[in-house]
Amino acid sequence: MIRYDTIVYGSGACRVTVQRAAFSVDGGVGECHAMLHADGAGEPFAAQAASLRQAFDELRAGLCGAECVMCRLFLSDAAAQQRPAAEIFAGVPLSMIQQPPLDGSKVALWAIFCEGAERTDEGAFAHNGYTHRYALMREAAGPDSAAQTASLLETYEASLERHGMTLADNCVRTWFFVRDVDVNYKGVVDARRENFIRCGLTEKTHYIASTGIEGKPDNCGSFVRMDAYAVEGLETGQQQYLYAKDYLNPTYEYGVTFERGVRVDYGDRRHCLISGTASIDNRGRVVHAGDVRRQTERMWENVGALLQEGGASMRDVMSIIVYLRDTADYVTVRDMFAARWPDIPAVITLAPVCRPEWLVEMECVAVTESCDGRFRPY
Repeated sequence: MIRYDTIVYGSGACRVTVQRAAFSVDGGVGECHAMLHADGAGEPFAAQAASLRQAFDELRAGLCGAECVMCRLFLSDAAAQQRPAAEIFAGVPLSMIQQPPLDGSKVALWAIFCEGAERTDEGAFAHNGYTHRYALMREAAGPDSAAQTASLLETYEASLERHGMTLADNCVRTWFFVRDVDVNYKGVVDARRENFIRCGLTEKTHYIASTGIEGKPDNCGSFVRMDAYAVEGLETGQQQYLYAKDYLNPTYEYGVTFERGVRVDYGDRRHCLISGTASIDNRGRVVHAGDVRRQTERMWENVGALLQEGGASMRDVMSIIVYLRDTADYVTVRDMFAARWPDIPAVITLAPVCRPEWLVEMECVAVTESCDGRFRPY
């Protein structure tokens, strides 16, 4: 079951509000997702980031030895902030991207913790015969987004092969952060499609759950940055893909190659990872153009259908990331989420979606208790 709570660390300009979701099963490994929000709006970046780090350390200490397996910092100005952020968060498995939090702060943090995890090497932790590998902040040289995406994927696939894994069998999820998404997203889509065809990934097999969204790296020459998550030790059938075909169309119908979501079954639980999802119908059309409130409601319907197909619901969600195209929509969307799901750890960022007509997009992670004797517990 999942327990939600909110913790406040520090006071005044150093105060940090932490939304936490903790999952546990009898005799099993505990998991925790947390969103850390710096409350010191108007304070310098270094002060806000230092407050987040202190709160992060206190949170981790209170989790009785649970290992932090991944963090993502949402920065308001990556070019100015990434280097000092890396120093402040030294020793933490860290992803960073410019997607400004819209609560008035300069930085927010998403963190995932796991009990009993043994750190094996950079970006990897192991327990119970599985090795979970996060590839974070991957970039590549190239003249445009297509060339950089092609190089990124080839390098990532080579790194998987070194550990006896493949993109098709072991990669659970990717994120593509695209500088100026309205200009550069097509290059990402084209290069990914070509790469997947070479890897044997087609509409007749499967793709990978993913979010492709605006996000600025610190280096102005980087058009694309990628994060990815893979699991070594998965058996055939542990990953099942989510479609919700009454609500959403297959992505290949409009030229992109990602899955709407994926569930990963373990002996004692199920993970549902929902890709970036917007207000779209089962013919691939944008629904409720220009109306952020109705787009948010349709987005919720789509996410709910994907979760239901995976045997979960919003009551099982551990964390939410919301992406907005227009800062003017922040208060409306914030209030809608606060009224509907006030306890789920969430962050709302400025990050335009890949179609200009889409005003809002969200992704989420859900965990449910499940007993599947075919597979080892998590």
